[in-house]
Amino acid sequence: MLLDQQQINQKLESIKSWTIEGKKLVKTFKFEDFIKAIDFVNKLVSPAESAGHHPDISISYNKVTINLTSHDEGGITQKDFDMAQEIDKIFN
Repeated sequence: MLLDQQQINQKLESIKSWTIEGKKLVKTFKFEDFIKAIDFVNKLVSPAESAGHHPDISISYNKVTINLTSHDEGGITQKDFDMAQEIDKIFN
């Protein structure tokens, strides 16, 4: 179920540094080098598969940008916030 703007704003308070861009939750993670960036991306595979919710990922040398949206719902849902929290745990 899609979240309305008020729900999205409320939930954004619980995830640091994530922003809204259109119908997506977005965050860029910075690493020491390319290898550490790729290691991080590889750690996302198992939780994404388990959740059946796969982020859009862009890698530019030592930066990994994650875009989360529920394509089948056409916007942001609770699944996106759950995955954002999981990604933050992996990063930390």
